[in-house]
Amino acid sequence: MSFNMSTIKISSDGLWQGENPLHYAFPLLIVQTILVILTSRVVAFFLIPLRQPIVVAEIVGGIMLGPSVMGRNKHFIRWIFPPWSTPILESVASMGLLFFLFLVGLELDLKSMRRSGKKALGIAVAGISLPFLFGIGLTFLLRKALNSPAQTEFGPNFLFIGISLSITAFPVLARILAELKLLTTGVGETAMAAAALNDVVAWILLALAVAVAGGSKGTPLTPIWILLSGLGFIAFMLLIIRPGMNYLVRKCSSGNDAVERSYIILILAGVMFSGFMTDMIGIHAIFGAFVLGLIIPKTGEFSGKLIRRIEDFVSGLLLPLYFASTGLKTDISKISGGEAWGLLAVVISTACAGKILGTFVVALMCTIPVRESLALGVLMNTKGLVELIVLNIGREKKVLDDKTFTILVMMALFTTFVTTPIVMAIYKPARNLSSNGQINIKKNSSKSQTSDDELRILACIRGSGELPSLISLIDSYRSTKASMTKVYAMRLVELTDRSSSIVMVRKTRKNGVPCIGRFCQGEFNEQLSAALEAYHKRGQVIIRPATSISTLSIMHEDICHIAENKRAALIILPFHKQWKREDDQVIEINLGQGWRGVNERVLTNAPCSIAVLVDRGFGLGLGLETGASNRDDPVKRICIPFLGGPDSREALQLGGRMADNPGMRITVIRFSISAGEIDEQNNNLFGISKVHREEQEQEQDDATLAEFIQRWDGIVRFVEKETSDIMNELLALSQSTEIDLMMVGKGRFPITIAGKVATYQVEHDELGQIGGLLASSQHGINSSILVIQQHDSAPNGHAARLKIVHGKDGSFDECENL
Repeated sequence: MSFNMSTIKISSDGLWQGENPLHYAFPLLIVQTILVILTSRVVAFFLIPLRQPIVVAEIVGGIMLGPSVMGRNKHFIRWIFPPWSTPILESVASMGLLFFLFLVGLELDLKSMRRSGKKALGIAVAGISLPFLFGIGLTFLLRKALNSPAQTEFGPNFLFIGISLSITAFPVLARILAELKLLTTGVGETAMAAAALNDVVAWILLALAVAVAGGSKGTPLTPIWILLSGLGFIAFMLLIIRPGMNYLVRKCSSGNDAVERSYIILILAGVMFSGFMTDMIGIHAIFGAFVLGLIIPKTGEFSGKLIRRIEDFVSGLLLPLYFASTGLKTDISKISGGEAWGLLAVVISTACAGKILGTFVVALMCTIPVRESLALGVLMNTKGLVELIVLNIGREKKVLDDKTFTILVMMALFTTFVTTPIVMAIYKPARNLSSNGQINIKKNSSKSQTSDDELRILACIRGSGELPSLISLIDSYRSTKASMTKVYAMRLVELTDRSSSIVMVRKTRKNGVPCIGRFCQGEFNEQLSAALEAYHKRGQVIIRPATSISTLSIMHEDICHIAENKRAALIILPFHKQWKREDDQVIEINLGQGWRGVNERVLTNAPCSIAVLVDRGFGLGLGLETGASNRDDPVKRICIPFLGGPDSREALQLGGRMADNPGMRITVIRFSISAGEIDEQNNNLFGISKVHREEQEQEQDDATLAEFIQRWDGIVRFVEKETSDIMNELLALSQSTEIDLMMVGKGRFPITIAGKVATYQVEHDELGQIGGLLASSQHGINSSILVIQQHDSAPNGHAARLKIVHGKDGSFDECENL
């Protein structure tokens, strides 16, 4: 079936009337968009272990859809990407590109460039000039080696190749730095400032290149008129539009949502108008959108709200179409033979050498250490979408032929791909984490009860649903005596490729680690901060907010660093599952294995004791069962099953911090195994050293209990219980509607206890045998659970584990600490 643009229809009448939807513009565009998004996300999934930015996956996905891979099938091209659909696809993609460049301008903060001073300026100049000069020789080489017909003069050809070698992709660099937690370090700030300067200069050079390339259609004075018109547009934006933007931002800070919405719509229309103006001038539409984003003030929250309104639609839906359109023009099969691949290697080497060498030398002259200078050079060599924009414009203007275009696209992909692993290999800022000076609750509580007796807690929170439980738990430590509790409430935010994530990172981190003293900006974080501040006024508890924005794979580094830096005695982690009651039904919400992995890594590497909160309504004063809501008693009822061992002792010490609070009713139950349960023959299997170690643990348990009872006699209810089935006893307690919170040790129990609890299969083994059983959703458990792990001072930093050996008949044979 043949088509021409004048006969193409928007939508079909459907299959039932004998029409194929793929022969019509809109349904075909839908299919193309779905395919592009799915392909890029599948590629991104496989690149996750390599910690690559999403732009790499989108470039690779676009190339896969083109003639290099899937496009080699002629039927695929004819049905999914027919030639008549190309202008439609590229028009929609260009609209996404227009708004993406507006977002890039919004991310650029010109004030940060001034703060970095001459250092960033020198690095930016060197990072542009040397690769640009290398582009002269490379242009000669490519024009001669590829034997392509000379469609343009040497000047425009050199300008586009020189720009493609010298450019640094600011958006991609920001995401790589955020991923590596270098965004707010000295290296990161210098790289960002230099990249921002590089971006501004690159757009000016691109405007020059487009003007020169477009001048071939007019008089010799045409490029000059284009450049003068471009300068006039910039002057108009700075002198007329920028003051208006300052006024608009001030008006939007009044909190009037209707006014704010109107202004945002006005600015989005302004993006398209600015693009139209620069396209009319003869530069490119994206230049106008970039300038408009650049002049919008970065103070306050208006720029952040703009980003959040449009980033998902632009970056998640429209922008991948641009990569697909680029991939449809990229044919790797054109790079055939040893000579062509050798030419590609020369182009990559030249690009890397010019950028890295120029940056490295100037950085050394600025007295930056060698490793940091080398890391800066590699970071400034990052390419990405901006590179593809330059190359696509060059191809559109017929300055670059297909072979040159393909080689330069492959160069951009390779340099971006290797940036992250090389920087990780040569530079990683020291966190100064050590195994010395770790704190646990027992050490903290052993001090005399004076005004200096301060319990420091790092409480982690992921969302507003966890706030009531956090506040309720903090309230448990509010004492009527002089002892003070200081809580660092840190919100955990997963780092994404969204522009708003990068902006938040820059506002909430300092020197590569989270800033203490504020949450990141935003409505949700303002609610958290206001709630914590209101509670702070009640006294005896000092609350300091913070935000950690990291990928889940390395978020534990932030948690452990802040815990050690602030000398926290306890880290409180939220469990990766949540429960809530709706219409008398309990709904379980699983936040995913990623958050479970965060908890596991903190449990392994933390420099202090840890408590994992399995919340079933503790912050609301009621459990999940319907009957629990009938109790009007505002007092929190806490149960501490004491089984022995360091983790149970730590739970008891934490209970002692709550005992002085009049709103707490604490019950301690000491469980012991019934006489005759342990076979004397099995006991004989243990060596003398193991028996001695068990005796020492027993002495510590008895001493801790005796001290606790003596201190809190008459305030805490103490019960001793002998049983042959500890796990069923604990299940019965946790199923009770009369207990709001159970505090249990994670593990490392006495051997007699360990042999009993180890016979049960648990769903969440990172919480230990008892914690894993009580965190399960299969037993009708009603109370919230706080699983305590005392810090293990072993050199390897790992908590002690238990090895259980059973006899053939299932009886307990042996248990030992590993």
